Amino acid sequence: MDWKIRQVDGAAYRSWTLANFSGTLCIDELHLGKKTLLLATDPIGNFPVAFALVATNDQEHMERFLRQLLLHGFHPRVVITDGSNLYPAVLAALWPQAQHQLCVFHVLKDVNQEVLDGLRRLRRQLHRRGAKGRRRGRGRPRKGQRRRRGLTLKDKAHFIFKHRFLIVTRRDHFSRADQDHLVTMLEYLPALRTLRTFVDEVYALFETGQTIDQAHRRHQALLHQPAYQADPHLAKVLRMLALEKFTKMIAFLRSPVGQRVRTNNHVERTNRQLRLMEKVRYKWRTRRTIVRFVVLVFQLRWKAHSQPPEVHRPAASRPSEGRRSDQRPPLPNEHLPRWLSVAEELEKEDVPLREAA
Repeated sequence: MDWKIRQVDGAAYRSWTLANFSGTLCIDELHLGKKTLLLATDPIGNFPVAFALVATNDQEHMERFLRQLLLHGFHPRVVITDGSNLYPAVLAALWPQAQHQLCVFHVLKDVNQEVLDGLRRLRRQLHRRGAKGRRRGRGRPRKGQRRRRGLTLKDKAHFIFKHRFLIVTRRDHFSRADQDHLVTMLEYLPALRTLRTFVDEVYALFETGQTIDQAHRRHQALLHQPAYQADPHLAKVLRMLALEKFTKMIAFLRSPVGQRVRTNNHVERTNRQLRLMEKVRYKWRTRRTIVRFVVLVFQLRWKAHSQPPEVHRPAASRPSEGRRSDQRPPLPNEHLPRWLSVAEELEKEDVPLREAA
């Protein structure tokens, strides 16, 4: 791996990322055993910007990492992070002019969790009501005893629990069967209608096609609903959507329409690819091995951006002698997972993928 590392030009890559930087920066951390990988990517340009391997995931190391980006000339307009406490103070000190965008995916994940907790509470109440009363003994009912027809309350509670995901699923993702099941759930337990309406209004808060004024009007209307304030789980969500945090949640609306990035999924996808490489194909043992491999992955990403895509032409016709009839040509690289393409390209260049311990 030494000869390949010596071919990497870090200064040239830094200049290239600075020249092609879109102004939007995604930041996240990846825990690799006792070490933490701090990673910054450009979601619009679709390339990694920088990384740092630290022993402790704290605010001091995060500030040092971001300060290096500042010294290299990066001045982002938007910085996207999750809800960690590592970022607000550091971003306000280094880039006070940048918009701090909280990841909408993480916000909706917390909102849906509270809504599902509210559904479980209502379902348990329905189940307890169905368990009340005298239980019928075994055997056939006595003569003259009325036979119960239809579903019991316990059956309805089981149906609601089985299809509970429909309360938090976007309506545009519904199938025809999902729509019918949701109607049945609301018939069995009408109190769920409040939860479903609340989820619809929360999703509307983060639509990309709206204006900032529309988002604030929807936010104020949501906060002043008495039915939402009366529910303990929805009231907790409303406190999570306080005005100070909500302003950071809709920071993407200040960007041009084609550059409105609401989540830090881009940097998290890169983190998952690196973690998958570590678990499936590699065994990173030392700090030196981790740093060198991530540098090579960055180099391959840069190479993919710098060179035009390869055109795959069909191979020339050959005699069919000795060739199986079911044999198919290999698929191009765009049909393979990104981590597999990177790994195979490294193998083609005879780069050792794992150092000895």
